[in-house]
Amino acid sequence: MTTEAPFYPATKARCLTAFVLVASALLAGCGGSTPTTFDLSAPSGFGRVGGSRAVMIVAEPTAVQALDSDRVIVKDSSGALSFVGGAQWADRIPALVQARLIQTFENASRVGSVSAPGQRIQPDVQLNTDIRSFNIDAASGTAVVAITAKIVGDRTGQIQRARLFSARVPAGAVDGAGATQALDRALSQVLVEIVRWAR
Repeated sequence: MTTEAPFYPATKARCLTAFVLVASALLAGCGGSTPTTFDLSAPSGFGRVGGSRAVMIVAEPTAVQALDSDRVIVKDSSGALSFVGGAQWADRIPALVQARLIQTFENASRVGSVSAPGQRIQPDVQLNTDIRSFNIDAASGTAVVAITAKIVGDRTGQIQRARLFSARVPAGAVDGAGATQALDRALSQVLVEIVRWAR
């Protein structure tokens, strides 16, 4: 006949403490620090933009897979891509650029004639854009933003006008704050140029 050794409360406490410590260590090893989230801004204060009264739909920009994300991208001289650690955008880059482009039109007193798709309005034209560059150039330490824009007739499907817009802004540092601030300033320059051109 086998007799079990008594299991005293102190032993239970030690075992429970050990279990908690092991579980905490495992969770700490699996988890990481939460990245800081950065947003992009819509320029304002550059005056009323006159010109066409056409109702315009602003489509979400197209982009290659690397740019269709919320990562802050760094590109080296060989073309290899990496990401700024501990930083992310508030949304996918194309979605953010679309939202800020619409807001820039609104800030230029075009609030009544510009909209995103799906708003049940009948547009005259659609603004299609493609994000070619939205990254920090590691070799020069500058933010590079390049966007092509095409105004397409809604009824004809014909391209009425097209142009490439780009801007480069020095980044104070290639970290979360420095990189995102420089990219925001570069995008602001491009957005103002697009709005004035598309007017």
